[in-house]
Amino acid sequence: METARAPLSPEAPMRLEHVNLTVADLERSIGFYRALLGLRVRWQGTTAGGTPAAHVGDDAMYLALFEGRGTAPAWDYSAVGYNHMGFVVDDLDAARARLEALGAPIHAVDPYEPGRRLYFTDPDGLEVELVEYPAD
Repeated sequence: METARAPLSPEAPMRLEHVNLTVADLERSIGFYRALLGLRVRWQGTTAGGTPAAHVGDDAMYLALFEGRGTAPAWDYSAVGYNHMGFVVDDLDAARARLEALGAPIHAVDPYEPGRRLYFTDPDGLEVELVEYPAD
């Protein structure tokens, strides 16, 4: 599937294209992120090594999901490593309702200058942030 790509500009010479996550159950994670964020499956198949994988996103970015084993590392903001990824949402209250319907544990809701944010864990225990900025 060919995706549209916005041109880079001198002011923004790069952008994040994807985040690569290893998940315990590929189909569960595909369903979770599609239901929460309204993303689509851009690609699904297996890697050259035979690992089930999928790209879930939109035309500008995606989550590269690979099925694996083990558990998520403990969050330790004082140590080097992954802490969380964040997504901008138009309506934090609607996103929270979707999270609650999905059974995702929400563990922090904070005011955030200049907006609002919340943190939750996905089905594999990875921390994710959702942030809403005021409309202009």
